[in-house]
Amino acid sequence: MGKLSTPDWITEGFDSKADWEKAQGKKISIKKKGKTFKVKVCPKCGGNEVRVVLSGKEGKSDNGWECKSCSWVGKEVEDKEMNEKEFIKHLENREGK
Repeated sequence: MGKLSTPDWITEGFDSKADWEKAQGKKISIKKKGKTFKVKVCPKCGGNEVRVVLSGKEGKSDNGWECKSCSWVGKEVEDKEMNEKEFIKHLENREGK
């Protein structure tokens, strides 16, 4: 096992690692506070009734995604991220249909 060394951001005089990464031009990952929920959205109509299409022997291979409302079939479906309040509002709107 090797020696431990002082991180570069400390030796270069920065107050935090985020400040050092910003100065270096590195992309900073920002975490959202609270829970985030992902909803699959159809790229054609924007509907959220998207499901996986299974086929083959015993349904083991997938052929992609299918939209229930517009019958779109494809491999690339969009993910929409929501916080808890947006997700609850989304569910209430969906039940109201």
